[in-house]
Amino acid sequence: MSVAALEVRGLTKAFRGTVAVDGVSFAVAEGERVALLGANGAGKTTTLLMVLGVVNPDAGEVHVLGRTLPRERSEAMNNVGFAAGYLPLPDRVRVREVLRIFADIYGVPDPKTAIERGLERFGITHLGDQMANELSSGQRTLVGIVKATLHHPRLLVLDEPTASLDPDVAHRVRAGLERACDEDGTALVVTSHNMTDVERVCGRVVFLSAGRVVADGTPVEVAARFGRRSLEEVFLHLASEESG
Repeated sequence: MSVAALEVRGLTKAFRGTVAVDGVSFAVAEGERVALLGANGAGKTTTLLMVLGVVNPDAGEVHVLGRTLPRERSEAMNNVGFAAGYLPLPDRVRVREVLRIFADIYGVPDPKTAIERGLERFGITHLGDQMANELSSGQRTLVGIVKATLHHPRLLVLDEPTASLDPDVAHRVRAGLERACDEDGTALVVTSHNMTDVERVCGRVVFLSAGRVVADGTPVEVAARFGRRSLEEVFLHLASEESG
């Protein structure tokens, strides 16, 4: 019997008396692609940080690939990849050299092959010899995702991977993620404000509002639940409720 890639039970977290996450529960099966959605301040990033063991919850449980956080964080993170557009890369180092550093950290057995495969998946082989500090923000995002997938993680966690990217780079991110998940059987948890990306990549969405789960299902099911025609309309509806 296979274990869930991720299981979150009753997660709660407050900062200075303000509740950021309020009893969040959901699970992600192995190989499943799930989007965690919500307006700014809905609790998405805080939830991800607790999933990664970077922030400890005030209450609730996180189980990653059968490992309980924070007690078994090191063992769990061996099979997890994480990337976000705001994470920096080392400067004045060539892209292949950056990736080789992380491949060694991850203990990848054939780093050269893994690096070339990752660059090819995301359509950036031509960037391999470029200096990291010369990359555009979109190119850095792509390299960051390649880095996060070098060790064929069983769970990939991405925070706003296509934020502020031009359509061509966003397309490369989507196509590369689909290939990585299909070829490696990787489960995906991703936050995004781009509902088009979500509908193309993810088969299920979990909507947060004011730190709570308010919907969980396929994009069509969630839109129907709120009487809306699309996820974008659901997003705008929930955002207006929170701001009001």
